[in-house]
Amino acid sequence: MSTVAITTKQYIEEREGCYRIVGKRVSLDSIIYAFLAGRSPESIVQSFPALTLEEVYGAITFYLANRTAIDAYLVEGEQLFETLRQQARESNSLLSQKLYSDRTS
Repeated sequence: MSTVAITTKQYIEEREGCYRIVGKRVSLDSIIYAFLAGRSPESIVQSFPALTLEEVYGAITFYLANRTAIDAYLVEGEQLFETLRQQARESNSLLSQKLYSDRTS
């Protein structure tokens, strides 16, 4: 029997409170939202040419292995985004009104 060296890789790293693909600027959020929307790993790679198919599968595997924690992380991010959006609307109320009125016209 021949021995073959098997390597294990880490695809996700946490930096400054954000999960990213190791060595890339692509967030785990971006890949997981695409995956949850039903996109295939191959189509995700087309949207993120900096990633390999292996990295996308690695990110999805990381998500599936840590689903509860990552789902909570995603919800927390959505709540933070909503809070920041509301603060921006309040601090720029005239601009917000103009944008809203342009959208409804």
